[in-house]
Order: sequence, then C-alpha cells, then structure tokens
Amino acid sequence: MIAYGFGQRALIGGILIGIICASLSFFVVTRRLAFVGMGISHAAFGGVSIGIAAGINPIATAGIFCCLIALFIGWLTRKGKIHEDTAIGILFSAAMAGGVLLVRLAKAYNLDLMSYLFGSILTLTWTDVIVLAVMGFFVLAFIILFFKELLFFVFDEETALASGVPVRFVHYGLLLALALTIVISIKLVGIILVSALLVVPAAIGMQASRNYRFVILASLVASTVSIIAGLYLSSRFDLASGASVVIVLFAIFLLSVAFSPIRKYMLKLYSRK
Repeated sequence: MIAYGFGQRALIGGILIGIICASLSFFVVTRRLAFVGMGISHAAFGGVSIGIAAGINPIATAGIFCCLIALFIGWLTRKGKIHEDTAIGILFSAAMAGGVLLVRLAKAYNLDLMSYLFGSILTLTWTDVIVLAVMGFFVLAFIILFFKELLFFVFDEETALASGVPVRFVHYGLLLALALTIVISIKLVGIILVSALLVVPAAIGMQASRNYRFVILASLVASTVSIIAGLYLSSRFDLASGASVVIVLFAIFLLSVAFSPIRKYMLKLYSRK
C-alpha cells in the first residue's frame, strides 16, 4: 500500500490524526469529557449534512457546526445551569435529527455520506493532508501553550479558578480543540467511531502508570501503533480502515489491562523478579 500515493496519504494523515487525538485524550479522560466528545462527533452529522445538501465541502461545514455546538454546550452548562450530559443529549440528538431531515429533503443519501459515518481514509488527497496538518497545528499549539493551565483545570477546576487560571478561556478552548480534532478525524474512523480515538489511548496509558507524562507518551505510542497496524490490516484483508484501527486499539487496551502493573497478580509477578 505504501508504494501507492493513496497509501502514503492515508499513512501520513492517519499518523497526524493519531498524534492529535492522543495528545488530547489525556485531558478528555481526566476531565471526563468522553460523552462530550461522543456528542460533538454525532452532532457533526448535522454539519456534514449541511455541506452535502448545500453542495459545499462537508468537512468545512462540519468544522464550523461542531465548534458552534461545542461552544453552545459550554455556554449551556455554565450559564444555562443545565447539566453537561443533559445539554449534550439535547444538542446531539437535535443535530442528528436535523441532518437526517436535510439529507432526506436534498435526496443526498449516497455512498459519500456513508464514508463520513464510517470513515474513508484511503480517499484522502494531499490537500486534505495539508488541512489536517494545519488544523492539527492549532490544536497542538493550544495544548502546548496552555499545558499547565489545562492540567490545573482538568484536575481541580475550583482551585484553578482561585489561583487565577483563566478557567473559562481554558474550558472553551478545550471544547473547541475537541471539536476540531473530531472533525479532522472523521475521514479516518468516521462519525460513529471517532470517540474511540479520544478515549482509548489515555485509558491504555492509565493502565500502565499514574504519571501524566507517561500516560501521554503511552497514548501517543498506542495511537500511532493502532493507526499503522489498522491500515495494514485494512489493506491486507480488504477491511474497513476505521473499524480496523479501532479494533486494534481495543486489542491494545485489553492487553494493557491484562498486563497492567496496578493489577495485584501482576504486582506479585513483578515482586518475584
């Protein structure tokens, strides 16, 4: 597959997506934003539908739509005094329902829409790869520039606020970073499976250590390995690329659970050596 242009684009784009998702995964899991990620990813269907119905780039419309949904979730939970899970449930169900209606009215239900639902990384163009890199740069720049503030916020928001951390800015920034990451990941695993890349890598890292540096490093390694192995399996056995990546990632998670040093039986095994 690497000998062909589409394989090279898929590999480079996939690794970029894996790095971005893994970098954000620690904050998503620690802050318990997994359901937020799932809600925004499902809401992306509404943005994709707008693009398909209007005849413009669905990724662009999904990006704008997801950012608006993310900000609205943040506003509702802070100003509307609505629990986060309730706000997410309302918004993502409404967005998906609106997307279904748009697709139906535009009579645009086709294979192109299915690729956004389940991923189609082999169709990436070099333009797509450049867009991934640019959007990923902004997400990673935010994480690097506000790394200490993000750590403070995800572990203890009240203390962070009392210590002068711009909690509101960090909160909305994290939601926007999450929205952008979801949008750029749609091509790889699709709307249905994208939340796996935002949750499982950090879950793997946390099985090995409680040190946040090691968790982030392990997340990056697990995500990258799953992308490469998943794409290989996809090309070797003619499988869906997104599903292959997620299954490999899940297999790594199972191994990390089985051989985790925090398990009693593994502690006994290590103590004998």
